[in-house]
Amino acid sequence: MSNELRVVLLWHMHQPDYRDPESRAFHRPWTFLHALKDYSDMAAHLERHPRVAAVVNFSPILLDQLADLTVRLRIHQESGAAIGEPLLDALAGPTLVGDPAARRALLGACLQANETHQVGRFPLFRELVEIARATLADGAPQPEDSAVLDLVTWYHLAWLGETLRREDPRVQRLLEQGRNFSPADRRELLGIVLELIGGLRTRFATLAGRGQVELSLNPWGHPILPLLLDLSAGRETQPHAPLPRAHQYPGGESRARWHLAAGLTTFRQYFGRIPAGCWPSEGAVCEHSVALIGESGLGWVATGQRVLHNSLQPPPESSDSLHRPYQLKPGGPWIFFRDDQLSDRIGFVYQSWHGDDAAADLVERLERIAAEPAAPGRVVTIALDGENPWDHYPANGYYFLSALYRALGAHPTLRMTTPSHCLRDPELRPRVLPRLVAGSWVHGDLATWIGDPDKNRAWDLLVQAKRAFDQHAGSDPSPALLRQLAVCEGSDWFWWPGTYNPAEAVAAFEQLYRRQLAGLYRLLGVAVPAELEQTFTHGHGHPAAGGTMRPGS
Repeated sequence: MSNELRVVLLWHMHQPDYRDPESRAFHRPWTFLHALKDYSDMAAHLERHPRVAAVVNFSPILLDQLADLTVRLRIHQESGAAIGEPLLDALAGPTLVGDPAARRALLGACLQANETHQVGRFPLFRELVEIARATLADGAPQPEDSAVLDLVTWYHLAWLGETLRREDPRVQRLLEQGRNFSPADRRELLGIVLELIGGLRTRFATLAGRGQVELSLNPWGHPILPLLLDLSAGRETQPHAPLPRAHQYPGGESRARWHLAAGLTTFRQYFGRIPAGCWPSEGAVCEHSVALIGESGLGWVATGQRVLHNSLQPPPESSDSLHRPYQLKPGGPWIFFRDDQLSDRIGFVYQSWHGDDAAADLVERLERIAAEPAAPGRVVTIALDGENPWDHYPANGYYFLSALYRALGAHPTLRMTTPSHCLRDPELRPRVLPRLVAGSWVHGDLATWIGDPDKNRAWDLLVQAKRAFDQHAGSDPSPALLRQLAVCEGSDWFWWPGTYNPAEAVAAFEQLYRRQLAGLYRLLGVAVPAELEQTFTHGHGHPAAGGTMRPGS
């Protein structure tokens, strides 16, 4: 076994809570769209390649939304009740809502798709999209109801996973029909949506049960644990970074413990098992957070390569240092460090390559690592977002993932494994890491979530809300209060503020963040501060290629 190179492949799935804190309606569609397209496809590829092992990491706040959507879709199927997600309700309804503003919003929502790989791929969908754009841009006459309903139907068809599109005769019939979709057609498609979302739990639990997939988690609301514990943690890599007005988040350690405990509870409720490890939100770690993760009973964590580079003195000069598990102290969680180059090639480079060539390139790079002279016991960790990259691949990454899994599953010396298997591998011993500098997978620092004036303003608003919580929630806060506070502590609200992000995305997330904070105040029975009615950040960056936003991380 000593001539084998162990390879850990970790796919991370996350979406923040898009539900209104009071009405519980979904304000953005990304949770259900990625469930249709990406979570289902990722399960299907693994099901087709049983010799491939992988880690699939789910944030508990995502699992909570998937479970909620499943219940809503089943209730609608039984009673016809509204689902509370505008696109799904439009698909489900026998007719369209007549309100002009609602119709314009629906047309705009149906434009949120990749121009090349979703819109341009289907000529009839492209034709309907062009009609919608003309209506929104220059006041062209409103399309007929039948055209709008066809657009809504095509939008859902375009967001289906590639594996389903290729194999499900119901989907193929709808694609061939192309237009004039009847209420029965749309009900059939809505039933497929329910099957996909409602079936995810069983599919991934089955993959885990047969030992092919290790399921792991984040803390419940996807918070940046090092910043909950110490708002100045970012200064370990950027000593002069500006801080929010408060240098400490009130009660940060107790909140970190809450997110870990609640995450484990949600995970057990959804999958019926306890995970062994954790991809901390955005791979963000510090010594204190790793200790808390270990105290929660989790045996491993993973983070970014630059964090290791910042933590080792002198910095490592060879890949041998990177491709090892580490431990801060005996008995503590093992720490796996992401190979940034390999991971980022999947995330950002291979999307424009032929799938076979991209898979061959990745395998060749792994083979070169395996051929390097080194002591036994190396582990290459490839970790990245399991959702967003596929928007930019032909056929949702179908060709690349199929070729990659075929090659890895049959390779004689590249052994697919998981962190839990590594913990039990007698040939592996973690190296001692004398210190761990706070950082994340993004450049090895925390600047994506703090230090910018707008990001600091977002923290100031959260600290103010947390102080109100501490003053008014009482000694035994209700589960609803604790949950709403946890939603407000999520990382995504701090990712988006800043002038470099696309204005549309910043506006959507900034508005929802203020809405979540206001919901916390209302649950507390406290007047909502007037400043939550005011926008505090504006993005000025250009939209991502294809027009889609980065929903979740």
